[in-house]
Amino acid sequence: MAELIQTADAVILSAAKDLMPVANGVEVLRFAQDDMNRQPMPYVFDLGNPATNADPFPEFARLRAEDPVHWSPAMKAWIVTRYADVKQVALNNKQISADRLTPFFKNNPEFQRGSIDSLVRYLNHWMVFRDPPDHTRLRRLFTKAFTPTAVADLASNIEDIVGHLIEAMQAKARRGETVDFIADFAYPLPASVIMDLLGVPRADLERVKVWSDDIALFIGTAQVAGNKYLRAEQGARAMADYFRGLVEARTAAPTADMISQLVLARDDRDALTTDEIIGTCILLLFAGHETTTNLIGNGFLYSMKHREQWERLVGQPALAGGAIEEWLRYDGPSGALARVASADLEIGGKTIRGGQRVFAFANSANRDSEAFDDPDRFDIGRPQSPHMTFGHGIHFCLGAPLARLEGEIAATRLAERLPDLRLIGGEPQWHDSLILRGVKALPVALD
Repeated sequence: MAELIQTADAVILSAAKDLMPVANGVEVLRFAQDDMNRQPMPYVFDLGNPATNADPFPEFARLRAEDPVHWSPAMKAWIVTRYADVKQVALNNKQISADRLTPFFKNNPEFQRGSIDSLVRYLNHWMVFRDPPDHTRLRRLFTKAFTPTAVADLASNIEDIVGHLIEAMQAKARRGETVDFIADFAYPLPASVIMDLLGVPRADLERVKVWSDDIALFIGTAQVAGNKYLRAEQGARAMADYFRGLVEARTAAPTADMISQLVLARDDRDALTTDEIIGTCILLLFAGHETTTNLIGNGFLYSMKHREQWERLVGQPALAGGAIEEWLRYDGPSGALARVASADLEIGGKTIRGGQRVFAFANSANRDSEAFDDPDRFDIGRPQSPHMTFGHGIHFCLGAPLARLEGEIAATRLAERLPDLRLIGGEPQWHDSLILRGVKALPVALD
């Protein structure tokens, strides 16, 4: 589950926003002008524009048609939008590096002051930020503790959690309270699953959420927040201390959970260090619920907006597996892969220089008409969908089977037990990142 839909790619976007001068939220590149002959400003892809954030797909379509490998001065990065090019970025591990934290940390004043030591120490062990051979070693060892059999064995536990959450929503509705599909279902489901998998007591869910929200300020937001690095540092330090205690306990007395398996993971050459285990646990707990929350939340939102598709699912629960693939494709929970060019290379006829950042937008690739028929149509019966939401190549999401299983069980039981579920209120507010792609709340009525 270490790659987990590339959730952590947002950190480089956050860095790009914080380390550049801005005007009205965007740094723009203007043509030389004189008073007699003003020329128009060039097109700039702007993640900071709330309208773009709410619906980025018209902008993606424009870029795919007019400038598929686009230099954005707003992000100081290349924006890659076509399916074939996004796939090329995902597969090119020789000229494109996943290690985009090291250059950021070295140039960040907080790093130089030593005030974000825990962020540096533990996030640098996240596999999404490592290249071979480090990535190869970490993934090989981690795979031993996260097998298909282990995922399949979670099905009954997921069923129990889903059933409990549905009953809790029904009870809340009977009391006349507003039910928020995100807070009452889409968030606690994957959070509870990953906590059970790791061996973290569910009673600590609220504490974990506070720490996770603090880390998300650094990883997930595209906007400048004055103290977000220090808050993220506090969250990372608190979560690391928490997991260090669990690792020490499992080292002394292993149990049937993933932390114990990580502690025991060995091969004839390498072993996971304590910091690597702690860093991996933070990644799992953070990304394991953030991305799947958005998968379930976004998919449910579009199922409600396209009510006929929800009715299809209610009438044919066997469509749940296909529905999850369409939820992943149509507006997936992770918007882009973030990379740094390690050497000069060419993509789509453009020369990308070593050291420049690259954002390969999976959510744009997933709407490319060269790869999908009628890509803007939401269709839970769509034939097999080769979407890019889980990435591709060596960084393909290890957590994909678990995310799919959680989504399929959730969709099936919601359709069976709450067929009249519907949205109430106006348009939802989206989180301010196109990397961690999701809505903040979804008020619903159950009948």
